[in-house]
Amino acid sequence: MLVGLTGGIACGKSTVARLLAERGAVVIDADRIARDVVEPGTDGLAAVVAAFGDGMLDADGRLDRAALGARVFGDAEARRRLEALLHPRIAAESLRRIQQALADGPPLVVYDAALLVEAGRADAFRPLIVVTAPAATQVARLVARDGLAPAEAEQRIAAQMPVAQKAALADHVIDNGGDLSDTARQVDALWRRLVTHDAR
Repeated sequence: MLVGLTGGIACGKSTVARLLAERGAVVIDADRIARDVVEPGTDGLAAVVAAFGDGMLDADGRLDRAALGARVFGDAEARRRLEALLHPRIAAESLRRIQQALADGPPLVVYDAALLVEAGRADAFRPLIVVTAPAATQVARLVARDGLAPAEAEQRIAAQMPVAQKAALADHVIDNGGDLSDTARQVDALWRRLVTHDAR
């Protein structure tokens, strides 16, 4: 079975992906693929440099993510151009890896993607799992994880689709606002439902 996994920033989507992997799922990580398609020597990196200039490369010839982020942050047109370059490459590589994983016959294949709903692709990955956490928890995690000021963390969260809006589109919601054992219990229950079809 193929399922989609998404959530808001700092809601703990990666934690849920890890818990699913520990139970036997194969996780296809869209963020990992997004990095892979702009590795040195790829046509993805060449396309980014052609569109935005050599200043997007660091001293080692790799993509300078900070420079690219600074270039497209707050510039909707530049961000759209970047997405038009990378999204088709990410989608094609994602499909290749998903097909490969499904052919191997694991109990569950999980497509883990932060922007699954925003990209209009949620219905291609049903059932859809959405990981949520209270806004205060998101802020605290961003401050701790990324060293942001609380106001910066709130700005990052506000720039994204509200978590509640994503949850409304979900087939299954994992509330990751508590401790790890609570999240693990929810993942166990979901695993039983999806893989063993035991809804207890």
